[in-house]
Amino acid sequence: MKTHYQILIIGGGTAGITIAAQLKRKDSTLDIAIVEPSEKHYYQPAWTLVGAGAFDFADTERNEADYIPDGVDWIKDKATGIDPESNSVETATSGTITYDYLIPVPGLVMAPELIPGLKEALGKGVVCSNYTDPEHTWEVLKNFKGGNAVFTQPTTPIKCGGAPQKIMYMAEDYFRKNGLRDKTNVLFATPGTVIFGVPEFAKTLNKIIHDRDIIFKPFYAPVKIDAEKQEIYFHYAKPGESNCTVQEGNSLGEELVGALEIKVHYDMLHIAPPQMAPKFIQDSKISIQEGPGKGWVDVDIHTMQHKRYPNIFSIGDVAHLPTAKTGAAIRKQAPVLVENLLSVIKSGHLGQKSYEGYSSCPIVTGYGKMLLCEFKYDNVKDSDPMISTFVDTTKEQYSMWLLKKYGLPFMYWNLMLRGKA
Repeated sequence: MKTHYQILIIGGGTAGITIAAQLKRKDSTLDIAIVEPSEKHYYQPAWTLVGAGAFDFADTERNEADYIPDGVDWIKDKATGIDPESNSVETATSGTITYDYLIPVPGLVMAPELIPGLKEALGKGVVCSNYTDPEHTWEVLKNFKGGNAVFTQPTTPIKCGGAPQKIMYMAEDYFRKNGLRDKTNVLFATPGTVIFGVPEFAKTLNKIIHDRDIIFKPFYAPVKIDAEKQEIYFHYAKPGESNCTVQEGNSLGEELVGALEIKVHYDMLHIAPPQMAPKFIQDSKISIQEGPGKGWVDVDIHTMQHKRYPNIFSIGDVAHLPTAKTGAAIRKQAPVLVENLLSVIKSGHLGQKSYEGYSSCPIVTGYGKMLLCEFKYDNVKDSDPMISTFVDTTKEQYSMWLLKKYGLPFMYWNLMLRGKA
C-alpha cells in the first residue's frame, strides 16, 4: 500500500468527494487519496423531509464506492491524528500516511453527551432528531396525540442552522392537516437572539410564526433532559439578565426552577444534538488553539488556505468560517479551494479565487412550501440572480419546494459529487 500522496483528503463526504472530483477534472495526473471509513454516503439535506414523511430515507443513501472519482485512491480507514510539522496523518489501521498537500474535511461529529440526559434519551420514545435518525422523527410525528411539541437546538455550531426550525414548520403543518393543532402547543426554543440572522428572511419567518400561532422563545439554551418525566430544562441566556420571569398558568406549563432555569414538559421533543469537530482535528495543531474558534481548522475565510501551514486547505463543517455549515456553502467553497491549491502547486502562489461567505438554507415552511434563504458573510442577502429574476425568494414558494425535493438531490448526486457544479 502507498504511504505518500501528493494530495491527501480526509473525509469522503460532500466536501471531500466534490474537491477530489473537481481536482481530477482539472488535472487527471494529480496523485490523490481520500481517507474515509464509511461504506455509505448520505444526502443529509433530505433528512428534514424524511422526518416529515415526505421523502424516502432509502433514497438518501448511496454506496460511497460509486462516488470516489476515477483515479483517486480510497483508503478505507479513519484518521486518528494530524501532524502538520511532519506532513503526516495517522490512521486507525493503515499506519502513517504522508502528504505534500492536505485537505482535512471530515465533517462534524454529534456530541449528545454535552447535554445531560440527551445521550440516553435520543432516538427513544418521543425524543427524536433528524440529525441522527429521521425515520424515528416520522414515527414520533405519526404517533403524536397532542400536548407540547418542543423543537430546540444547542449552543454549539451545528450543520445547517435552519434545520431545527424546518422540521418544526413541517410538524406544525402535519398537526394542522391531522386535526391535532388545536390541542397542541408548538414551541421553537433557541439559544439565538432571532429566528433567522438575515433580516429579509427573518421578516417572512416572523410573520409565519405569528400567523400560525407558534411559540417562539429566543435565548433558550437546552441544558438538561429528564426522559422519564418528559421534561427539558433551558437556561435563559439573554446577555445581562440575572433573572427570568415566567407567567403563572402559561399554556406551555413552563416552570421557573432557579433564577435563570426553566422547565418545560414535552410530549414530543425534536432536538439538534450539540456538534463539534472530530477529536483528531481538535487535538491537532491545525485547529485554533484558544479563543472563540477553538477546535476548528484555522483557515483564511476567503482563500481556504490554512493560516499557519500553507500546504493545508480546508472547507466545510470543520473549517472556522463565519457562515452556515451547509452543502450549499461547500458548493461555493470547493472551486475556490481547488483553484487556489492548483495555483500553489504550479506556481507557489495562491490563485485569484475568493470566497465571500455564500451559504444557503432552504427553509421548508410546510408541505409544498419553501423559502430559499441565500446569504453571505455578515448576514447579507445573496440570492442567486437567475432564480431571483423569476421568484421572490423572500416569500414561501411551491417552486422552491420542488427544487428542494427534486432539483437539489439531482444536482447533488449527478453534478456536485461529479465535480460539475
